[in-house]
Amino acid sequence: MLTHHGRSSGPLGPGVSLESVIVAELEVFHSRPIAPTRRVALGVRDLPVDPAPGTGGVLLAGIVAHNAPLVEPELREALVEVIETIAAGRRVVQPTVRHRFQSDRIGLTRSPQRLMAINGVFEFDFEDSQARPVQIALGAIYATASLPLEARMVILDAIRSSLAWGQPVDRHFISWVMGGRKVGLADMGAWNDPVAWAMEILGIGGDPTDGAPKRVVQRRFRTLLREAHPDHGGQSNDAAGRIAELSEARRILLTP
Repeated sequence: MLTHHGRSSGPLGPGVSLESVIVAELEVFHSRPIAPTRRVALGVRDLPVDPAPGTGGVLLAGIVAHNAPLVEPELREALVEVIETIAAGRRVVQPTVRHRFQSDRIGLTRSPQRLMAINGVFEFDFEDSQARPVQIALGAIYATASLPLEARMVILDAIRSSLAWGQPVDRHFISWVMGGRKVGLADMGAWNDPVAWAMEILGIGGDPTDGAPKRVVQRRFRTLLREAHPDHGGQSNDAAGRIAELSEARRILLTP
């Protein structure tokens, strides 16, 4: 489910609003870093994973990649053990990684982790100022245990690699987790149901399972391509992306 997160003025200048949509979210609850007892719990888990890894898997892998460089080496090794235990379908013995995982969130601090679509482009929104990096990473790993088995295994593979990512967790990282795909809502739509997405982009009606006649695809592509070009009134700052989008839609519908 996509959750609207509101609009705000951003770097585009006054009067230009940025539309932010939450496409995946995980709430990690944890004890304070100075607390004598160390605990982790989970709250909201809005983690779409179909098809895997989905935006939920991208978020979980991103959380681990973001926090792993700040986790002590011996604790990173313990995180790997938790991953393998969950992958094997076994119960994680508590406490582990110096923390106890529990369902009770009373007295714990909330740190929401989100994957946003800002004007259609994916960006991470991590709140971790009151947590130890290992707490947030551990919460993300525990969140995989409740995912469907097939998606869980795909996402755990991404998380294993994320432990050693060691680079900025940015759009390049998101593209890497998505198997080289781009990093926006339209790209995720094309991934989920490419034919339906392509027909919507070209404004072609009908049942996606029936496809569309070649002549219709070509006609709509030429018309929309002309409209998108700046020489014919298209927005110059959006032209390249729109033309690429139209070209990809045509390719999908004309590929046997």
